[in-house]
Amino acid sequence: MKAPNFKLPSTSGIFQLSDYLGKNIILYFYPRDNTKGCSLEAIDFNNSLKAINKYNCIVVGVSKDSIESHQKFKKKNKLKFDLLFDEKIKVLKKYKAWGLKKFLGKEYYGIIRTTVLINEKGKIVKTWSNVRVKDHVKNVINELSNI
Repeated sequence: MKAPNFKLPSTSGIFQLSDYLGKNIILYFYPRDNTKGCSLEAIDFNNSLKAINKYNCIVVGVSKDSIESHQKFKKKNKLKFDLLFDEKIKVLKKYKAWGLKKFLGKEYYGIIRTTVLINEKGKIVKTWSNVRVKDHVKNVINELSNI
């Protein structure tokens, strides 16, 4: 399936998916800056960039937190990849990373931790939904080595 194109504000300007044709892309959606799981996931991706880059691949994180929040999160964790701001949750919905969640018996809509691997031709190779952070980046790199 072809990855839906989009354009969003990022920590380094404007990010448009179609500008990155010719590269593999790890597009990961996460609930909130500066929370335990989201920090661990971002740091894992950051610490694995050398291995990821070997596959002509970039990492991009997406949440609905503001650019200011993203900038602080990026600086605090020394992240070397862009974070995108999806205020209107359009991209989150396109990639099925927005939906009904349950916590402590309450239901609400929010970001479902999701990772999408897109190949150099702009096709979705694999999607992980309801991601568990532990060992996730290792699994993504393993899949990346197969494309």
